[in-house]
Amino acid sequence: MSSLLYSLFLKLYLLGIRIAALANPKAKKWLQGRKEIFEVIRKKMLTVAPNLPGRPPVIWMHCASLGEFEQGRPLLEQVRRSHPSAKIVLTFFSPSGYEIRKNYEGADAVFYLPMDSGGNAERFVDLVQPSLVFWVKYEYWFHYLSELKKRSIPVLLVSGIFRESQPFFKWYGRLWKEMLHCFTHFFVQNEASVQLLAGVGIKENVSLSGDTRFDRVLSIARQATNVPYIDSFCKQDRVLVAGSTWDEDEVELLHYIKSHPGIKFIIAPHEVDEPNMQDVKKMFPDALRYSTLVEWQGTIPEGCHILLIDNIGMLASLYRYATVAMVGGGFGASGIHNVLEAAVYGKPVVFGPVYEKYDEAVGLVEAGGAWVATGPITLENVLDELFNDEEKLQQSAAAAKQFVAGRAGASEKILNYIQEKRLLTN
Repeated sequence: MSSLLYSLFLKLYLLGIRIAALANPKAKKWLQGRKEIFEVIRKKMLTVAPNLPGRPPVIWMHCASLGEFEQGRPLLEQVRRSHPSAKIVLTFFSPSGYEIRKNYEGADAVFYLPMDSGGNAERFVDLVQPSLVFWVKYEYWFHYLSELKKRSIPVLLVSGIFRESQPFFKWYGRLWKEMLHCFTHFFVQNEASVQLLAGVGIKENVSLSGDTRFDRVLSIARQATNVPYIDSFCKQDRVLVAGSTWDEDEVELLHYIKSHPGIKFIIAPHEVDEPNMQDVKKMFPDALRYSTLVEWQGTIPEGCHILLIDNIGMLASLYRYATVAMVGGGFGASGIHNVLEAAVYGKPVVFGPVYEKYDEAVGLVEAGGAWVATGPITLENVLDELFNDEEKLQQSAAAAKQFVAGRAGASEKILNYIQEKRLLTN
């Protein structure tokens, strides 16, 4: 791809967002959030880190969306503890990240990332003046990365993962290869990524550090607290917690839920807007919504064995109540969501067949902590096997917990590199 084609792509992308915003709330938020964005950034940075003698170092972390933020969060929090005087600027490309974390207390400023262009990149870097930049996992913006390289500002890729199908490794990927050469150091998740980077001449500045998400889920598990009224719903029964489900996942579960009234089911849909919650309620008409359970102060109708979670933020704590966890997304084209949030509690994890692009899911299956279902029949067989065979359940649970615990430490490796290279020393 040439720079000309890249610029054309950006213009078409922005046009598509403007059209989509007429009917799509997320696209509308994407546009609204960027109105007068540079004035917002200017005013905030004057408060956070004015350009005066003795100005503290500014750390900028960019995340595509909420998932990448959660991935980068343990590193950000370790850096905050080790360099308390530093100021932290957090940016998001997606509304689903910004809207949920715009008040994140661990950052001094949270912004939407202005659309990529030469002028925008120069203006943004002028205002923020970062001393160090973290780019989490992916989402590569040519003009921003080029501007940072031009100014010799160190940029670290956090929990990077590469695949042969990506344009970096294709004959037409010249512009993408240029972006790779803007990074100071790559901290990648697996050996395959190391080899792919070596194949395009990037060898010396690559570290196999693992995935910072392991650090994050371990931190969440250590801080987990009881969720109001969930104990009274679960009692001593067997429980399936189905998290981040899409319509395809719920359809696959439908028969099993109807035919197993002796099991408690907690379903946390990925989308909790009212229209979707109403659609899920139609699929499970006897289900109780969590907001209603709270309103009724824990009163549960006789025979109710399905609870629908209609808010955001509880799922990571809910998995601890599971006998078996099911993670959604694997029955759709986009692939599964975060399996580690369940595995960290020592819960066998079940998901659909679209998981091959997710190293942690592949590894969890190989370790014996996760099970793959290809449809409603295999899903029923897998769940029955786990619920009815206590020895197999416990073996899988132990494998899941050990899989997560044995892969912690990626954040510390990156922090050690920062300290060794004195990247935050004035």
